[in-house]
Amino acid sequence: MKQIRNFVIIAHVDHGKSTLADRFLEVTGTVEKRKMKEQYLDQLELERERGITIKMAPVRMRYAYGGAEYILNLIDTPGHSDFSYEVSRALYAVEGAVLLVDATQGIQAQTLANHRLAKAAGLTVVGALNKVDFFKNEKGEIDLGNERLVRIREDLASLIGVPVAEIRHVSGKTGEGVRELLEAMIDRVPAPRRSELEVGRALVFDSFYDDHKGVVASVRMFDGVVGGEGEIHLVATNTTSRIKEIGHFTPQLVALPTATGALTAGEIGYIATGIRDPEKIRIGDTVLAGKHIKDPTSLALHGYKEAMPVVFVSFYPEESDDYELLAKGLQKLKLNDSALHIEPDQNEVLGRGFKVGFLGRLHFEITAERLRREFNVPTVNTFPSVLYRVKRGSEWLTIVKPEELPHEYDEIWEPVIKVDIILPNEYLSSVLALQKKFRFSDLHTETLGDRVRLITRMPLSELVSDFDDQIKSATKGMASFAYDFEEYVRADVARVDVLLSHELVPGLSRFLPKDGIEREARTMVEKLKAHLPRQQWSQPIQAQAEGKIIARDDIAAMRKDVTGYLYGGDRTRKMKLWKKQQRGKKKLAERAQVQIAPEVFKELLKR
Repeated sequence: MKQIRNFVIIAHVDHGKSTLADRFLEVTGTVEKRKMKEQYLDQLELERERGITIKMAPVRMRYAYGGAEYILNLIDTPGHSDFSYEVSRALYAVEGAVLLVDATQGIQAQTLANHRLAKAAGLTVVGALNKVDFFKNEKGEIDLGNERLVRIREDLASLIGVPVAEIRHVSGKTGEGVRELLEAMIDRVPAPRRSELEVGRALVFDSFYDDHKGVVASVRMFDGVVGGEGEIHLVATNTTSRIKEIGHFTPQLVALPTATGALTAGEIGYIATGIRDPEKIRIGDTVLAGKHIKDPTSLALHGYKEAMPVVFVSFYPEESDDYELLAKGLQKLKLNDSALHIEPDQNEVLGRGFKVGFLGRLHFEITAERLRREFNVPTVNTFPSVLYRVKRGSEWLTIVKPEELPHEYDEIWEPVIKVDIILPNEYLSSVLALQKKFRFSDLHTETLGDRVRLITRMPLSELVSDFDDQIKSATKGMASFAYDFEEYVRADVARVDVLLSHELVPGLSRFLPKDGIEREARTMVEKLKAHLPRQQWSQPIQAQAEGKIIARDDIAAMRKDVTGYLYGGDRTRKMKLWKKQQRGKKKLAERAQVQIAPEVFKELLKR
């Protein structure tokens, strides 16, 4: 165990985590340089397309240093705030972390958030500045006198609480300083603690599904040994299973790891459980080696809290026959992404589906895309919503869909988040101009050199609309933000329903702030009119809130000239035909049912 080091790389999105991981693989000889490709550990096609890490990626490396050979278990983590749960899970499996900062951008919002998580987990944090090749002088040496580099280096040292001299300089692009950083991790990160139990005990920090081996659990061993073809016991679900395979993660076969036969205390690896039911495996559960263990719950490791979804979206298959495919796809995605919260749902227009909880808008978009690509299930989804609390007398109800709001209630409470925004000084006024639109409150600013840190509170519902796009637009892409849930507060919102031909359209109801509700309602009505086809009768479109119609428009009836064949004579004959036509249209309108085709519904739900 003395020669084992377990650590993660944490950073703000696009600060070079995956590139640094590539250089670690090269320096340790784990991957030959001629076989190296960018983002080697990123296995999803979406990760490569977007240039971001979505899933944590563990890998085992060997490195000779100081006359000994070390086993280095590295976990590359995502950087976007929507995937912070992935980071938090990885932190419980290691003893150290590389806190990487882009030297050209400096400390960002997610840098601060990730550092808080690492310190809370009790990890040894080693700071490193990436992309220092941008600060070389004419001699090709790093210009340590560069004012910006000096300031960012001091900021990072202050954040971690170490001397400036301990901040490493690296270039993930050229490989400069990478070997020194790796050796610093060996020197500073402690080895895993000595095993205290004879029973093999491991923490499940991730999982995925294999068609031949069933559920494969990614684990960190804390005590004893798990190996052979023995049996394991899962504490949380009280499930016993025989091991199909056990081994380590190697980069050549990240998606299909290398079998070794055993895992010992301090190691990171995988256990192919043979279990076919994904519900039997839970992230954060404890795996015990053996079958007959007295009081297994007393041996449970301290895992981590379950992820609390903040955004809820209902998914329906475009083709109703694909319902079972959608169910299986979501079930397998949940194995690989434990932050998903899934419940069955029903819609009068779109049929059967699922209400899914996400950690943010990007998390939702990535999941929808993975369903389409990996499981070939194109979907229709509703407006993103958040979890509201409704007070009715002495009882409290929790609702996501506006249709769930009871007819009589006293108050609606909505979730509020604390947002940490870091941006250049010159864009502060542009961001403050969004204060009313996104309902900022309790504003606080502090100076960070040539940048400003803006801390504020805002309703979570504003975050899941177009907050990200608006902030990026106001700062020309130079701002970063992170957020944390704070509390529920009484909300001044109202449920807005859409009526077509005086009938409620299910799935289009929304909660909107009363301030500006008429403007939003008018937009909804205009969008519906633009996409619905004309019929032989007039179709009124109305937006209703608190029993009042606050916006209205009409889709005019299709016209047919029933008197075109007449010529000359008395006008009475034409009047009779027109009245007959009116009576016919009235009967059609009375008998007609409100129907919106799925493809039209999908257009209505687009931002």
